[in-house]
Amino acid sequence: METIIFLLILLILGFFAFPLYSYFAIIGVYSFIFFDVGALYWIIFFALAAVFTFQPFRVKFVSSKLVKFIQEKGLLPNISATEEAALQAGTNWVESNFFKAEVDFKEIKEQKVIELTEEEQSFIDNEVNELCEMTTDWEIFQNRDFSPEVWKFIKEKKFFGMIIPKEYGGLGFSATTHSHVIEKLVSRSQVLAITVMVPNSLGPAELILKHGTQAQKDKYLNDLAIGKQVPCFGLTEPNAGSDATSITSNGILFKDENGEIKIRLNFEKRYITLGNIATLIGLAFTLSDPDKLLGKEENLGITFGLIDSKLQGVDNSKRHDPLGIPFVNSPIYGKDVVIGLEDIIGEEKGIGKGWQMLVESLSIGRGISLPSVSLGGSKLALNVLASYSSLREQFGLSIDHFEGVEEKIAKVAAFTYLLNASRNYTLDAIDDDVRPGVVNSIMKYHATEKFREVINDSMDVLGGSAIMRGKGNLLAHAYFALPISITVEGANILTRNLMQFGQGLIKSHPYIYTQINALKNNNIESFDKAFFSHIGLVTNAFAKTIVYNFTRGHASCQKGDLKRYKQKLVWVSAEFTFLTNLALLILGPALKKRENISARFGDILSNCYLITATIREYENNPSEENKNLVDYICQYCFNDIQIAREEIISNIGFIGFLLPLVKVNPFAIKAKDSLNAKIVKSLRNKETLDNLTSNIFISSDSDDKLVKIQDAVRLNKENEGNFKILKDAIKNKTIKKDSFENMINELQEKELISKDAVLSMKLAHTLKQEVIAVDSFKLDEYKASR
Repeated sequence: METIIFLLILLILGFFAFPLYSYFAIIGVYSFIFFDVGALYWIIFFALAAVFTFQPFRVKFVSSKLVKFIQEKGLLPNISATEEAALQAGTNWVESNFFKAEVDFKEIKEQKVIELTEEEQSFIDNEVNELCEMTTDWEIFQNRDFSPEVWKFIKEKKFFGMIIPKEYGGLGFSATTHSHVIEKLVSRSQVLAITVMVPNSLGPAELILKHGTQAQKDKYLNDLAIGKQVPCFGLTEPNAGSDATSITSNGILFKDENGEIKIRLNFEKRYITLGNIATLIGLAFTLSDPDKLLGKEENLGITFGLIDSKLQGVDNSKRHDPLGIPFVNSPIYGKDVVIGLEDIIGEEKGIGKGWQMLVESLSIGRGISLPSVSLGGSKLALNVLASYSSLREQFGLSIDHFEGVEEKIAKVAAFTYLLNASRNYTLDAIDDDVRPGVVNSIMKYHATEKFREVINDSMDVLGGSAIMRGKGNLLAHAYFALPISITVEGANILTRNLMQFGQGLIKSHPYIYTQINALKNNNIESFDKAFFSHIGLVTNAFAKTIVYNFTRGHASCQKGDLKRYKQKLVWVSAEFTFLTNLALLILGPALKKRENISARFGDILSNCYLITATIREYENNPSEENKNLVDYICQYCFNDIQIAREEIISNIGFIGFLLPLVKVNPFAIKAKDSLNAKIVKSLRNKETLDNLTSNIFISSDSDDKLVKIQDAVRLNKENEGNFKILKDAIKNKTIKKDSFENMINELQEKELISKDAVLSMKLAHTLKQEVIAVDSFKLDEYKASR
């Protein structure tokens, strides 16, 4: 019994993260009272206590030996210069909680909520709406381009200058406004959204703002803001995609006939959005100085230049065709193109800084642009799906009453809420001067993957209506474009396998990066402090894992409507921290190469973030309808975490024996069918659906398909009682089954409905038929269409 009590006391010390000397004190007292030990025991005990609790002794007798062992055995993880730049490019944020066996819900709750200014909201309500009214997705696809009027409007209204400060002629909008603009544009056309988003997230403007000289800001930013200069971002090459450090585009320093130092460029880029029409090319290249004209090393590293597309040797005349989506995308070639040092971003000080610039720029695209596209597309899909399925009938029932369809609609609704919650949380941080590199990778991966499921499920439910192209098909082009979002700014496979956890482990873990640097610099005192703090963290995480597994997280004291989910999140965080450090102990530096293990840890980390964002969103805007969605999301994400948990334990060394234990004590299971039904029922309320799909573009044109869907739902809802009378009359054989018009006329003749009801029902029925109809073409039209 004494031994059990002793172990419980140690567990309590670990759970509450008591310092190391507390353990020695408890062991000493317990040994004195309960165990019969001799003098030798006390000599060894006090010697160990002195060594481990007095840092100078610990450094001399323990840590110095440990450092020597690690260095001799080559156990030091290698961090390349490019990885170092990536680690330095962003800041730690909420994701670091999950590496510390804790979740700070107070900090999460207090994250500043960014509100749109009157000017920003006015731009969305006016200029963005006007742009959407000027064209349609079908028109853009048929013409394979915008009209000259659309291009002119985009440039004159500064859509390319949303992130450029007003002092340089731009709009100076927040990241949140940028996102809302893209969200609305994509609900009209993905081509509109892509064209506008790229100059605002991935291109010269942001890099000039952050790293350019004052002369470069004065020269370029105003012209970029008003569309006088059209930018593009030249990074990807035939043999350098996700591995951007493998670029072969090169610049060589030389002296021209006037003795001035110039750069001769040769490059081949591909997949460059706006490349074909760009006047200013932001180009990533490796710079070398074979004659050491700058008095430095020969290889100067990745550098970022600003290239006038009209320079001799530049060829951007060709176009790619990305799955038929007609946004401007092209290869760019350069042969012996000559630029000056003043054309390097930051001029001479910017030499070799290109990789860090690229990492920062790509991170913003991952965190803002692609999630905004996915969210806007999901909102449109949900609105179409929920509306259409309430109108379309099979076997005498609207199809949204079938359980299989309910399952799809509920998931689409929940994912839309999830994408909105995570978008809001991420952008609130970005606008609050946080640079969450790890979270931006999480956002890119999950936004695009969730949108893939949203579109696929929506296509399944809409059936034939979704696969027949025409101006009335609102989702087909989003379906075509999905692989583009999945692929750009880092392929999703690599984002999941290498970036989310691989980068997050070193960057967000409280002690690993410090230990690596201490070992590299042979700083034994720094290593000692970090290493023993690390041991304390593992002890704390282990104790919490034991307690939370036995209590299923109830030992965590939380408050509010979402108390249970908060308890589970703390439980997951504790076990994630312990499993992470256990994997490090077992696999060591080899963990970096175990991509599938890293991916599963990434699944846990990213789902923790998504749950956190969902909880925050609900607590900021609570409602009964949203509570159903939160229940679905949390159960879905915790179930995903459970799957990853089981797969990690199955694939790491000797710990597979724990698998039966984690299977019988899961974090969660998928949501019940009854929850699907509740969510779909709530979507039949127009206000609920409108709130979930806010900020999608609704045209003023009554012939627009989305407008017709809204009108059809409204009219059929108003006539719900009359249609029930019709169905009952047919079922009871009060009237004979005939054409719709004959049947409602017969109902009127028998005074079962009024004359006004007949007119209203006819209009509702006509609109319903137009909504469920699909486009067809005459042969010459079909052959001419694109």
